[in-house]
Amino acid sequence: MFNRRVLLGATGAAALSAPSLVQAQSGPIRVASVGPMTGQYAAFGTQLRVGAEAAVADLNAAGGVLGRQLALEIGDDACDPRQAVSVANQLASRRVRFIAGHFCSGSSIPARDVYAEEGVLMMSPASTNPRFTEEGKWNTFRVCGRDDQQGMVAGTHIARQMGNQRVAILHDNSAYGRGLAEETKKAMNAAGKQEEIFAAYTPGERDYNAIVSRLQAANIQVLYIGGYHTESGLILRQARERGLNLTLIGGDALVTNEFWQIAGPAGEGTLMTFASDPRRRPTAAEVVARFRARNVDPEGYVLYTYAAMQIWAAAMARTNADDPRRIAATLKSGGPWQSVLGPISFTDKGDPTEPDYVFYRWSNGAYAEIS
Repeated sequence: MFNRRVLLGATGAAALSAPSLVQAQSGPIRVASVGPMTGQYAAFGTQLRVGAEAAVADLNAAGGVLGRQLALEIGDDACDPRQAVSVANQLASRRVRFIAGHFCSGSSIPARDVYAEEGVLMMSPASTNPRFTEEGKWNTFRVCGRDDQQGMVAGTHIARQMGNQRVAILHDNSAYGRGLAEETKKAMNAAGKQEEIFAAYTPGERDYNAIVSRLQAANIQVLYIGGYHTESGLILRQARERGLNLTLIGGDALVTNEFWQIAGPAGEGTLMTFASDPRRRPTAAEVVARFRARNVDPEGYVLYTYAAMQIWAAAMARTNADDPRRIAATLKSGGPWQSVLGPISFTDKGDPTEPDYVFYRWSNGAYAEIS
């Protein structure tokens, strides 16, 4: 059994004991996964945690990395930028060498700066805002695609397949949500389609009837939301309750079964962009079988987190050192790296060289890739 410590963020910082700043070369290598372990987006934090725990357990069972076992810590940033910085500082002070996280782009970007200064390598399973890698930090990688790529797929699809329908684009003003909405709008406009509404909503509310009334008044038939599953499902459900028959399209933040729990039957026919289903890839078959033997569905970003740990471990083994800067250089020059997601190579900025976004459709409580 691997060691795991949970870091709670600002409110839990005082309870942590200060470790030695020197980690013995023969001791465990500290790694962490960080995301929203609490709060309204905790479903995604669970995905990251489950993926990280499985990857670390498998690596340790195979002898660890360079003969050393891994000790996993779990950080909770609640998708809050300030808490993300607090957790990042805690993990750096504990001599954590690698971060599989964060989840929300709005948390990953400020945490990235802490890690870069403190000499910590990070690889996000899920943060898609282009700024995350575009700003050129040495330590920053992701195994997912970017919003400009995802938005291109969504915006082009709306313009070409729904050209005669009236479209609204909403976002939650987060780094992820607004960025994805803007990229989708840009691609849609470039393809010749103009939206009727482009507006923000306030996340965390329970009543979105004012927004629904605006959609209804504009006779919106297609609603694109740059935001998370909690508000997307609620807005859709309230729209259907008011008799508004529209098609909801969202991004990768809808890849959780909680979306259907919130939207209910109103979610039927909802479309979303995400990479081709990692659960169906031959490279993931053995790991997926082990998850399912434990009655765990490795949905969403479970396998992305597993892959981040897997790729980092392979790069460290090839580097033959635990120096994060040297491992970062190896990651960029040494691909493709074999993983549960398939082979992945990185650009000089730390992005995957071959992202693949496709459409999924929600139906009868489940989502499936559209063939």
